[in-house]
Amino acid sequence: MSKKIIELVKDLRADTGAGIMECKQALESTGGDLAKAKELLKKQGLAKAKKKGDRETHQGYVATYTHANGKIGVMVKILCESDFVSKNAEFQEFAKNLCLQVAAMAPKNVKEFLSQDYIKEPDQTIDQLVKSIIAKFGENIKVDEIGRFEI
Repeated sequence: MSKKIIELVKDLRADTGAGIMECKQALESTGGDLAKAKELLKKQGLAKAKKKGDRETHQGYVATYTHANGKIGVMVKILCESDFVSKNAEFQEFAKNLCLQVAAMAPKNVKEFLSQDYIKEPDQTIDQLVKSIIAKFGENIKVDEIGRFEI
């Protein structure tokens, strides 16, 4: 592999979290176009997420957030297949970001929450974000419960 390809693979992997070989294949099939390769990996990830949707989720993580003024509190319960994923720092950061979304947007239920635009990346919904995390970790992941309390 040339140095340029190696750098493109690194960049694509950093942006998508996909494996090295997946990134290399995506770049090869798109003629080295980074944007097209990203889109291809995103489509492949959504297909993978759909396949994993029926798998059971017995592990997970409960993230919490309390606003600085102490007047808003949020809890989000995220389920996954293994404790390996639930203990992963990136997975836990994902859960905390979902707490910030709930605090800011005040969805009434999980269904409404999943259809909201993600505040950090408005061009994708929370559902699309979850699917990208499923593709990244290779496990079924579900937003099981959300709770928002405000004084």
